Amino acid sequence: MNLRSFPLILLLAFALTSVFAGYSFAQTEAELTEAATKTSLLLDQNRYKDAIPYLAKLVKANPNNADIHTSYGVALLFGSKQVDDPAEAKKMSDAALVELQTAKKLGSTNPDLDVAISLLTGKTPTDSDAKSSAADQFMQQAEAFFAQSKYDEALKMYQKALDADPKLYEAALYMGDCYVSKQDWDNAEKSYQKAIAINPDRETAYRYSATPFMKQKKYDVARDRYIEAYITEPYSDMSSGGISQWANVTGAKLGHPKIDIPEIKYDANGKATTVMNENSLTSASKAWVAYSLTRENWHKEKFAKSFPNEKKYRHTLQEETEAIRSVLRKAKEERLAHPHFEILQKLDNEGLLESFILLADSDEGIAQDHPAYLKDNRTKLRQYVLNYVIQK
Repeated sequence: MNLRSFPLILLLAFALTSVFAGYSFAQTEAELTEAATKTSLLLDQNRYKDAIPYLAKLVKANPNNADIHTSYGVALLFGSKQVDDPAEAKKMSDAALVELQTAKKLGSTNPDLDVAISLLTGKTPTDSDAKSSAADQFMQQAEAFFAQSKYDEALKMYQKALDADPKLYEAALYMGDCYVSKQDWDNAEKSYQKAIAINPDRETAYRYSATPFMKQKKYDVARDRYIEAYITEPYSDMSSGGISQWANVTGAKLGHPKIDIPEIKYDANGKATTVMNENSLTSASKAWVAYSLTRENWHKEKFAKSFPNEKKYRHTLQEETEAIRSVLRKAKEERLAHPHFEILQKLDNEGLLESFILLADSDEGIAQDHPAYLKDNRTKLRQYVLNYVIQK
Protein backbone atom coordinates (compact mmCIF):
# COMPACT_ATOMS: atom_id res chain seq x y z
CA MET A 1 0.00 0.00 0.00
CA ASN A 2 1.34 3.40 -0.96
CA LEU A 3 -0.26 5.81 1.48
CA ARG A 4 2.25 8.55 0.88
CA SER A 5 1.52 8.50 -2.84
CA PHE A 6 -1.73 10.22 -1.87
CA PRO A 7 -1.82 13.95 -2.59
CA LEU A 8 -0.91 15.22 0.87
CA ILE A 9 -1.44 18.94 0.82
CA LEU A 10 2.04 20.34 0.74
CA LEU A 11 0.41 23.53 -0.49
CA LEU A 12 2.73 26.21 -1.73
CA ALA A 13 1.90 29.85 -2.21
CA PHE A 14 1.68 29.45 -5.98
CA ALA A 15 -1.07 26.84 -5.63
CA LEU A 16 -3.33 28.56 -3.13
CA THR A 17 -5.30 30.60 -5.61
CA SER A 18 -6.23 27.62 -7.77
CA VAL A 19 -7.11 25.46 -4.78
CA PHE A 20 -9.46 27.96 -3.19
CA ALA A 21 -10.85 29.63 -6.32
CA GLY A 22 -14.60 29.47 -6.74
CA TYR A 23 -15.50 28.77 -3.10
CA SER A 24 -17.29 30.98 -0.63
CA PHE A 25 -16.37 30.32 2.96
CA ALA A 26 -16.36 31.87 6.40
CA GLN A 27 -12.61 31.76 6.88
CA THR A 28 -10.66 34.59 5.35
CA GLU A 29 -8.12 33.97 2.63
CA ALA A 30 -5.40 34.94 5.10
CA GLU A 31 -6.58 32.26 7.54
CA LEU A 32 -6.60 29.61 4.85
CA THR A 33 -3.21 30.68 3.61
CA GLU A 34 -1.88 30.32 7.15
CA ALA A 35 -3.55 26.90 7.49
CA ALA A 36 -2.04 25.71 4.23
CA THR A 37 1.41 27.00 5.14
CA LYS A 38 1.37 25.38 8.58
CA THR A 39 0.03 22.16 7.09
CA SER A 40 2.92 22.06 4.66
CA LEU A 41 5.50 22.61 7.40
CA LEU A 42 4.00 20.04 9.76
CA LEU A 43 3.64 17.34 7.13
CA ASP A 44 7.20 17.97 6.02
CA GLN A 45 8.19 17.13 9.61
CA ASN A 46 5.86 14.08 9.67
CA ARG A 47 3.82 15.76 12.42
CA TYR A 48 0.53 14.40 11.10
CA LYS A 49 -1.41 14.78 14.34
CA ASP A 50 -0.45 18.45 14.64
CA ALA A 51 -1.50 19.09 11.03
CA ILE A 52 -5.02 17.74 11.54
CA PRO A 53 -6.73 20.96 12.80
CA TYR A 54 -5.32 22.94 9.90
CA LEU A 55 -6.43 20.33 7.40
CA ALA A 56 -9.88 20.47 8.98
CA LYS A 57 -10.07 24.15 8.04
CA LEU A 58 -9.05 23.40 4.48
CA VAL A 59 -11.67 20.65 4.17
CA LYS A 60 -14.36 22.97 5.50
CA ALA A 61 -13.42 25.57 2.89
CA ASN A 62 -13.28 22.96 0.10
CA PRO A 63 -16.01 20.41 0.90
CA ASN A 64 -16.17 19.05 -2.66
CA ASN A 65 -12.44 18.60 -3.23
CA ALA A 66 -11.62 14.89 -3.24
CA ASP A 67 -7.86 15.44 -2.94
CA ILE A 68 -8.20 17.53 0.20
CA HIS A 69 -10.50 14.95 1.83
CA THR A 70 -7.92 12.32 0.93
CA SER A 71 -5.12 14.34 2.46
CA TYR A 72 -7.14 14.88 5.63
CA GLY A 73 -7.92 11.17 5.83
CA VAL A 74 -4.29 10.17 5.41
CA ALA A 75 -3.18 12.67 8.06
CA LEU A 76 -5.80 11.26 10.46
CA LEU A 77 -4.67 7.71 9.71
CA PHE A 78 -0.99 8.48 10.27
CA GLY A 79 -1.86 10.69 13.22
CA SER A 80 -3.72 7.82 14.88
CA LYS A 81 -0.39 5.98 15.05
CA GLN A 82 1.22 8.92 16.84
CA VAL A 83 -1.03 8.90 19.92
CA ASP A 84 -0.79 6.68 22.97
CA ASP A 85 -4.47 6.69 23.98
CA PRO A 86 -6.19 3.73 22.22
CA ALA A 87 -9.59 5.45 22.42
CA GLU A 88 -8.27 8.60 20.77
CA ALA A 89 -6.47 6.55 18.13
CA LYS A 90 -9.70 4.67 17.37
CA LYS A 91 -11.61 7.94 17.06
CA MET A 92 -9.04 9.29 14.63
CA SER A 93 -9.06 6.09 12.58
CA ASP A 94 -12.85 6.24 12.33
CA ALA A 95 -12.63 9.85 11.18
CA ALA A 96 -9.96 8.88 8.63
CA LEU A 97 -12.30 6.25 7.19
CA VAL A 98 -15.06 8.83 6.79
CA GLU A 99 -12.75 11.23 4.96
CA LEU A 100 -11.34 8.58 2.62
CA GLN A 101 -14.82 7.26 1.82
CA THR A 102 -15.93 10.82 1.14
CA ALA A 103 -13.00 11.26 -1.23
CA LYS A 104 -14.07 8.11 -3.07
CA LYS A 105 -17.66 9.34 -3.37
CA LEU A 106 -16.36 12.64 -4.74
CA GLY A 107 -14.70 10.78 -7.57
CA SER A 108 -11.11 10.20 -6.44
CA THR A 109 -9.44 7.71 -8.76
CA ASN A 110 -6.32 7.17 -6.64
CA PRO A 111 -5.55 3.45 -7.01
CA ASP A 112 -4.51 3.13 -3.36
CA LEU A 113 -7.70 4.57 -1.91
CA ASP A 114 -9.42 1.18 -1.71
CA VAL A 115 -6.35 -0.30 -0.01
CA ALA A 116 -6.36 2.41 2.66
CA ILE A 117 -10.08 1.96 3.22
CA SER A 118 -9.64 -1.79 3.48
CA LEU A 119 -7.01 -1.32 6.18
CA LEU A 120 -9.41 0.78 8.22
CA THR A 121 -12.38 -1.55 7.74
CA GLY A 122 -10.35 -4.71 8.30
CA LYS A 123 -11.39 -6.10 4.93
CA THR A 124 -8.30 -7.16 3.03
CA PRO A 125 -8.54 -6.76 -0.75
CA THR A 126 -8.35 -9.95 -2.78
CA ASP A 127 -4.77 -10.54 -3.88
CA SER A 128 -3.87 -13.82 -5.53
CA ASP A 129 -0.24 -12.85 -5.82
CA ALA A 130 1.50 -14.08 -2.65
CA LYS A 131 4.60 -12.05 -3.43
CA SER A 132 2.59 -8.81 -3.59
CA SER A 133 0.72 -9.76 -0.43
CA ALA A 134 3.96 -10.19 1.51
CA ALA A 135 5.35 -6.94 0.15
CA ASP A 136 2.13 -5.13 1.12
CA GLN A 137 2.44 -6.39 4.68
CA PHE A 138 6.01 -5.13 4.94
CA MET A 139 4.93 -1.80 3.44
CA GLN A 140 2.17 -1.41 6.01
CA GLN A 141 4.62 -2.04 8.84
CA ALA A 142 7.09 0.38 7.28
CA GLU A 143 4.46 3.09 7.00
CA ALA A 144 3.53 2.67 10.64
CA PHE A 145 7.18 3.05 11.69
CA PHE A 146 7.62 6.04 9.40
CA ALA A 147 4.56 7.76 10.88
CA GLN A 148 6.19 7.39 14.31
CA SER A 149 9.50 8.79 12.98
CA LYS A 150 11.18 5.43 13.58
CA TYR A 151 13.19 5.66 10.40
CA ASP A 152 15.67 2.84 10.97
CA GLU A 153 12.84 0.38 11.63
CA ALA A 154 10.95 1.72 8.62
CA LEU A 155 14.01 1.27 6.41
CA LYS A 156 14.28 -2.38 7.39
CA MET A 157 10.63 -2.98 6.48
CA TYR A 158 10.89 -1.11 3.17
CA GLN A 159 13.93 -3.20 2.30
CA LYS A 160 12.00 -6.39 3.10
CA ALA A 161 9.19 -5.17 0.87
CA LEU A 162 11.68 -4.51 -1.91
CA ASP A 163 13.24 -7.93 -1.42
CA ALA A 164 9.78 -9.50 -1.68
CA ASP A 165 9.00 -7.49 -4.82
CA PRO A 166 12.09 -5.98 -6.53
CA LYS A 167 9.81 -3.95 -8.82
CA LEU A 168 8.01 -2.20 -5.96
CA TYR A 169 8.61 1.44 -6.86
CA GLU A 170 7.23 2.88 -3.62
CA ALA A 171 9.51 0.78 -1.41
CA ALA A 172 12.61 2.34 -2.98
CA LEU A 173 10.94 5.76 -3.09
CA TYR A 174 10.04 5.77 0.58
CA MET A 175 13.46 4.49 1.60
CA GLY A 176 14.67 7.72 0.07
CA ASP A 177 12.22 9.64 2.24
CA CYS A 178 13.54 7.90 5.35
CA TYR A 179 17.10 8.86 4.46
CA VAL A 180 16.02 12.46 3.82
CA SER A 181 14.47 12.55 7.29
CA LYS A 182 17.81 11.28 8.63
CA GLN A 183 19.64 13.88 6.48
CA ASP A 184 21.58 11.05 4.87
CA TRP A 185 21.70 12.66 1.43
CA ASP A 186 23.90 10.06 -0.27
CA ASN A 187 21.68 7.11 0.59
CA ALA A 188 18.57 9.13 -0.21
CA GLU A 189 19.95 9.73 -3.70
CA LYS A 190 20.75 6.02 -4.14
CA SER A 191 17.22 5.07 -3.11
CA TYR A 192 15.56 7.57 -5.43
CA GLN A 193 17.75 6.45 -8.31
CA LYS A 194 16.70 2.88 -7.59
CA ALA A 195 13.05 3.95 -7.87
CA ILE A 196 13.77 5.76 -11.13
CA ALA A 197 15.43 2.63 -12.51
CA ILE A 198 12.35 0.60 -11.61
CA ASN A 199 10.07 3.00 -13.49
CA PRO A 200 11.60 5.96 -15.34
CA ASP A 201 8.15 6.96 -16.63
CA ARG A 202 6.84 8.12 -13.25
CA GLU A 203 7.57 11.64 -12.13
CA THR A 204 7.55 11.11 -8.36
CA ALA A 205 11.11 9.89 -7.74
CA TYR A 206 12.58 12.64 -9.92
CA ARG A 207 10.65 15.22 -7.91
CA TYR A 208 11.40 13.68 -4.53
CA SER A 209 15.08 13.40 -5.40
CA ALA A 210 15.23 17.18 -5.77
CA THR A 211 14.42 17.70 -2.09
CA PRO A 212 17.88 16.81 -0.70
CA PHE A 213 19.51 19.16 -3.19
CA MET A 214 17.10 21.96 -2.28
CA LYS A 215 17.92 21.44 1.39
CA GLN A 216 21.64 21.63 0.55
CA LYS A 217 21.00 24.70 -1.66
CA LYS A 218 22.31 22.86 -4.70
CA TYR A 219 19.70 24.57 -6.80
CA ASP A 220 21.03 23.71 -10.26
CA VAL A 221 20.89 19.98 -9.54
CA ALA A 222 17.45 20.35 -7.97
CA ARG A 223 16.28 22.27 -11.05
CA ASP A 224 17.34 19.41 -13.32
CA ARG A 225 15.43 16.88 -11.22
CA TYR A 226 12.30 19.02 -11.24
CA ILE A 227 12.61 19.34 -15.01
CA GLU A 228 12.79 15.56 -15.34
CA ALA A 229 9.65 15.24 -13.22
CA TYR A 230 7.84 17.85 -15.30
CA ILE A 231 8.67 16.41 -18.72
CA THR A 232 7.87 12.89 -17.52
CA GLU A 233 4.33 13.79 -16.43
CA PRO A 234 3.71 17.33 -17.68
CA TYR A 235 -0.04 17.25 -17.08
CA SER A 236 0.30 16.51 -13.36
CA ASP A 237 -0.13 19.34 -10.87
CA MET A 238 2.50 17.69 -8.68
CA SER A 239 5.25 17.74 -11.32
CA SER A 240 4.55 21.32 -12.37
CA GLY A 241 4.36 22.25 -8.71
CA GLY A 242 7.89 20.96 -8.14
CA ILE A 243 9.52 23.21 -10.70
CA SER A 244 7.36 26.11 -9.48
CA GLN A 245 8.67 25.52 -5.97
CA TRP A 246 12.22 25.72 -7.29
CA ALA A 247 11.40 28.98 -9.09
CA ASN A 248 9.86 30.48 -5.95
CA VAL A 249 12.99 29.73 -3.95
CA THR A 250 15.50 30.83 -6.59
CA GLY A 251 13.56 33.79 -7.96
CA ALA A 252 13.46 32.34 -11.46
CA LYS A 253 10.61 33.16 -13.81
CA LEU A 254 8.73 30.43 -15.63
CA GLY A 255 6.52 30.65 -18.67
CA HIS A 256 5.97 29.16 -22.10
CA PRO A 257 6.27 31.29 -25.24
CA LYS A 258 2.87 32.89 -25.73
CA ILE A 259 1.56 32.03 -29.18
CA ASP A 260 -2.03 32.91 -30.11
CA ILE A 261 -2.94 29.72 -31.93
CA PRO A 262 -6.53 29.67 -33.23
CA GLU A 263 -9.06 27.42 -31.54
CA ILE A 264 -10.95 25.02 -33.78
CA LYS A 265 -14.44 24.07 -32.63
CA TYR A 266 -16.65 21.42 -34.23
CA ASP A 267 -20.43 21.32 -34.02
CA ALA A 268 -22.56 18.17 -33.88
CA ASN A 269 -22.36 17.83 -37.65
CA GLY A 270 -18.57 18.11 -37.74
CA LYS A 271 -18.60 21.65 -39.14
CA ALA A 272 -15.53 23.59 -38.03
CA THR A 273 -15.41 27.13 -36.66
CA THR A 274 -12.09 28.90 -36.22
CA VAL A 275 -11.80 31.24 -33.25
CA MET A 276 -8.94 33.72 -33.52
CA ASN A 277 -7.46 35.48 -30.53
CA GLU A 278 -7.87 39.23 -30.97
CA ASN A 279 -4.11 39.66 -30.56
CA SER A 280 -3.62 37.55 -33.70
CA LEU A 281 -5.92 39.64 -35.88
CA THR A 282 -3.21 41.49 -37.75
CA SER A 283 -2.22 41.83 -41.37
CA ALA A 284 -0.31 38.57 -40.96
CA SER A 285 -3.28 36.67 -39.55
CA LYS A 286 -4.28 35.28 -42.96
CA ALA A 287 -1.38 32.84 -42.62
CA TRP A 288 -3.44 31.08 -39.96
CA VAL A 289 -5.95 30.14 -42.69
CA ALA A 290 -3.49 27.40 -43.58
CA TYR A 291 -3.71 26.16 -40.01
CA SER A 292 -7.49 25.86 -40.22
CA LEU A 293 -7.39 24.13 -43.60
CA THR A 294 -4.81 21.61 -42.44
CA ARG A 295 -6.79 20.84 -39.30
CA GLU A 296 -9.96 20.43 -41.35
CA ASN A 297 -8.26 17.95 -43.66
CA TRP A 298 -7.08 15.91 -40.69
CA HIS A 299 -10.56 15.91 -39.20
CA LYS A 300 -12.21 14.81 -42.43
CA GLU A 301 -9.72 12.34 -43.88
CA LYS A 302 -6.15 12.21 -42.72
CA PHE A 303 -6.69 11.09 -39.14
CA ALA A 304 -8.47 7.90 -40.22
CA LYS A 305 -5.67 7.12 -42.69
CA SER A 306 -2.86 7.94 -40.25
CA PHE A 307 -4.38 6.19 -37.23
CA PRO A 308 -6.36 3.23 -38.64
CA ASN A 309 -6.55 1.52 -35.24
CA GLU A 310 -8.32 4.45 -33.61
CA LYS A 311 -12.05 4.51 -34.33
CA LYS A 312 -12.75 8.06 -33.17
CA TYR A 313 -11.03 11.26 -34.30
CA ARG A 314 -8.78 13.05 -31.86
CA HIS A 315 -6.46 16.01 -32.16
CA THR A 316 -2.93 14.59 -32.42
CA LEU A 317 0.63 15.82 -32.06
CA GLN A 318 1.23 14.93 -35.69
CA GLU A 319 -1.76 16.99 -36.83
CA GLU A 320 -0.85 20.04 -34.75
CA THR A 321 2.77 19.95 -35.89
CA GLU A 322 1.75 19.74 -39.53
CA ALA A 323 -0.80 22.55 -39.10
CA ILE A 324 1.72 24.92 -37.52
CA ARG A 325 4.30 24.16 -40.19
CA SER A 326 1.73 24.96 -42.86
CA VAL A 327 1.36 28.40 -41.27
CA LEU A 328 5.10 28.95 -41.36
CA ARG A 329 5.26 27.96 -45.02
CA LYS A 330 2.38 30.30 -45.85
CA ALA A 331 4.00 33.16 -43.97
CA LYS A 332 7.28 32.59 -45.78
CA GLU A 333 5.63 32.36 -49.21
CA GLU A 334 3.68 35.61 -48.75
CA ARG A 335 6.33 37.38 -46.67
CA LEU A 336 4.02 37.80 -43.71
CA ALA A 337 5.93 38.91 -40.63
CA HIS A 338 4.82 38.40 -37.05
CA PRO A 339 6.80 37.81 -33.82
CA HIS A 340 4.84 34.60 -33.21
CA PHE A 341 5.97 33.21 -36.56
CA GLU A 342 9.57 33.98 -35.65
CA ILE A 343 9.27 32.08 -32.36
CA LEU A 344 7.58 29.10 -33.95
CA GLN A 345 10.15 28.98 -36.76
CA LYS A 346 12.99 29.11 -34.23
CA LEU A 347 11.41 26.26 -32.27
CA ASP A 348 11.06 24.21 -35.43
CA ASN A 349 14.62 24.92 -36.55
CA GLU A 350 15.89 23.71 -33.17
CA GLY A 351 13.80 20.54 -33.31
CA LEU A 352 11.69 21.70 -30.35
CA LEU A 353 8.34 22.41 -32.00
CA GLU A 354 6.83 19.10 -30.88
CA SER A 355 8.08 19.71 -27.35
CA PHE A 356 6.41 23.13 -27.33
CA ILE A 357 3.15 21.62 -28.54
CA LEU A 358 3.19 18.83 -25.95
CA LEU A 359 4.09 21.06 -23.02
CA ALA A 360 2.44 24.39 -23.91
CA ASP A 361 -0.21 23.72 -26.56
CA SER A 362 -1.59 20.34 -25.56
CA ASP A 363 -5.15 19.18 -25.18
CA GLU A 364 -6.71 15.85 -24.24
CA GLY A 365 -6.03 14.38 -27.68
CA ILE A 366 -2.45 15.57 -28.05
CA ALA A 367 -1.64 14.46 -24.50
CA GLN A 368 -2.15 10.84 -25.55
CA ASP A 369 0.92 11.14 -27.78
CA HIS A 370 3.19 12.27 -24.95
CA PRO A 371 4.31 8.84 -23.62
CA ALA A 372 5.55 7.67 -27.03
CA TYR A 373 7.30 10.97 -27.71
CA LEU A 374 8.93 10.97 -24.27
CA LYS A 375 10.39 7.53 -24.87
CA ASP A 376 12.61 8.69 -27.74
CA ASN A 377 12.82 12.46 -27.20
CA ARG A 378 13.43 13.13 -23.53
CA THR A 379 16.47 15.26 -24.45
CA LYS A 380 14.37 17.54 -26.64
CA LEU A 381 11.69 18.00 -23.99
CA ARG A 382 14.37 18.79 -21.43
CA GLN A 383 16.07 21.27 -23.76
CA TYR A 384 12.79 23.04 -24.46
CA VAL A 385 12.22 23.63 -20.75
CA LEU A 386 15.77 24.86 -20.22
CA ASN A 387 15.72 27.15 -23.27
CA TYR A 388 12.17 28.48 -23.20
CA VAL A 389 10.23 27.74 -20.00
CA ILE A 390 12.93 28.91 -17.59
CA GLN A 391 13.13 32.49 -18.76
CA LYS A 392 16.56 34.04 -18.91
